[in-house]
Amino acid sequence: MQPTVKTDTTALWNKVLAEIEVSISGANFKTWFTGTYIEKVDEGTVVVAVPNLFTKTWLMDKFHKEVLRALRNFDNTIKAVEYLIVPKDEAKNKPEQTQPKAQTPTKELPLADFYINKDDNLNPRYTFDTLVVGSFNELAHAAAQAIIKKPGVVYNPLLIYGDTGRGKTHLIQSIGNYFKTHFQNKRVFYLTSEKFALDYITSVHDPQKVNNFKEKYRKYDLLIMDDIQFLAGKEKSQEELFHLFNNLYDNNKQIIFSSDKHPNYIPNLENRLRSRFAAGMIVDISAPDQESRAAIVRAKTIAHNLNLSPEIIDFIATSVNSNIREIEGVMNSIFCQVDLKGRDLNISDIKNILKDNSKPPKAVSVADVLKVVAGFYNIEEDSMCKKTRQKEVVRPRQVAMYLLREDFNISYPTIGQKMGGRDHTTVIHSYEKIKEEIKINPMLTEELEQIRSMI
Repeated sequence: MQPTVKTDTTALWNKVLAEIEVSISGANFKTWFTGTYIEKVDEGTVVVAVPNLFTKTWLMDKFHKEVLRALRNFDNTIKAVEYLIVPKDEAKNKPEQTQPKAQTPTKELPLADFYINKDDNLNPRYTFDTLVVGSFNELAHAAAQAIIKKPGVVYNPLLIYGDTGRGKTHLIQSIGNYFKTHFQNKRVFYLTSEKFALDYITSVHDPQKVNNFKEKYRKYDLLIMDDIQFLAGKEKSQEELFHLFNNLYDNNKQIIFSSDKHPNYIPNLENRLRSRFAAGMIVDISAPDQESRAAIVRAKTIAHNLNLSPEIIDFIATSVNSNIREIEGVMNSIFCQVDLKGRDLNISDIKNILKDNSKPPKAVSVADVLKVVAGFYNIEEDSMCKKTRQKEVVRPRQVAMYLLREDFNISYPTIGQKMGGRDHTTVIHSYEKIKEEIKINPMLTEELEQIRSMI
């Protein structure tokens, strides 16, 4: 049924753009929202016109939830968003009231989109064929390969952890997509821990819904749960996961988890869940090295039939050194610019794109590092600068000295002076001690990664 009051689409979209602009970088806003407008609003569905395929893909993948949320903030009758490619020349000459039929719709509120299979929540683009394997993820990849050969037998459960943007979701969904292709009689399902907790919360007030919830996930032969760190503090959801885990495990069903940190460092996580995770395989994905980043850039240029010189590929891989997600963002900006300019880009073009997409470096002081380290080890911040040899203080102090030198290149004398007026030889000793212990103590390496992420 058509609404009786016509929506002022221009005013609505201007409000949406104003809200989004303050929440993302200026470069991202300019790249992905320039030239967009609302084509029409039809029975709760907003059709957003975009100038090209790159913009459409990027908005669907990265900004869809933000767009939908902003639209609903101003009109709660809106239930879905679709994206329609309208080239610039057509947009300029299009009659104001023309309402062409929308192309393939994206997602209904709130999570499914054009790329997602609603039966299993898997993104078909996440496969082993499109996964770049390097030293940063080779162990996790090897574990995944072992699982697809003997599901439910080896590495059950498998838990993959690492900072955001390192390809965890790509890898775990690759396992699911492999199952769909090679074990068509097996049922696969992917979800986030937030969705699991939400399903539980909505079921608690209805006995029938509780029973349906308990049975819902037990029917799958492969269950993949992303971002389990979001279950921290949710006691009842953790209890339900514990029972679900036992049921699947006892029936030789494969279980896969991901997290942004080792389960030992997830606060307010029940010990019985930690012990279940430890019974299988826990493996991390580290930051990709320069060679791996270059391989990722090269793979994406091939996938888009783009010709970038080895010099440009190496320059991108050297300049973008944080995570895979940032590399993808830069590459999508490059693809968009190639589409707009109609030519290959030179090194000067690439430098401008990287400059627009780069984040300003975060200013970190010695006091900032000491505060984070003290909080991580649960000690008083000023104790690290005092003349004490207490065991619970010595180790954090050595870690702080190591990080100040290794990550921020602060001189030994300056570190000593800032940390209680110690001699620079003491700082050197602490630095070398931690540096050597890293080689033989993986738990120390994990501690340092967690502290770095907090800094």
